[in-house]
Amino acid sequence: MKTNRVLNIAHRGASGYAPENTLAAFARAIAMNADYLELDVQLSRDGRLVVIHDQTVDRTSDGTGRVVDLTLEQLREVDAGSWFNKKFTGERIPTLAEVLHLSRGKAGLLIEIKWASMYPGIEHKLADELIAHGLDNPNASGIIIQSFDQESLKRFHAILPNVPIGVLVENQKDLVTNKLAELAAFADYINPYMGLATKEIVEDIHSQGMKVCLWTVRSPGAVKPLLELGVDGLISDYPDYIRG
Repeated sequence: MKTNRVLNIAHRGASGYAPENTLAAFARAIAMNADYLELDVQLSRDGRLVVIHDQTVDRTSDGTGRVVDLTLEQLREVDAGSWFNKKFTGERIPTLAEVLHLSRGKAGLLIEIKWASMYPGIEHKLADELIAHGLDNPNASGIIIQSFDQESLKRFHAILPNVPIGVLVENQKDLVTNKLAELAAFADYINPYMGLATKEIVEDIHSQGMKVCLWTVRSPGAVKPLLELGVDGLISDYPDYIRG
């Protein structure tokens, strides 16, 4: 793990340079010295943890259909690379286990639980996967679990209370002082859309004992003003834009 003051977090891997949420994107981010890889997890029809953002495979593969309706075998059959660039033809939708293996000792993981209400029990599956890989010890693992679904985060926190939790925020109402105090009961990070962040909000989050990571940086010029807010991490499609 790097020790940069500001965490350089690769959004769905180095997704500006390789197809998002693929091993190619994660390997590229590691090569670019990202501190953390941000990724999305869902469950296949047969209950396997897979790494993909959308509810369907349509946008990021040559296949069609909802993730929840497809088995792992069916998900592995689609090409998740050529839509981005033909040189990535043959990239597959990875399992979480594959990303855990690839990243181990090289980068931390910021794992987003997607669409938790569609996947009853996903928190237990995720906890079991981390335990199986010996990644439930926060001092050694470099794992952070985040979601927009605060109830899902509370469920996960109840199972593995030592693994850091990040609350994704896209609404100003979650950034008022009394709400932040409520979130601090279980959260370690507040991760807002970057357009919502102000120096005052960052200071308020810090005063509640939590850290702040902002998403999603897609231009080099956005970096310096965000760093000046005193944030703890920046989530970007382009890890090379972020300097520690």
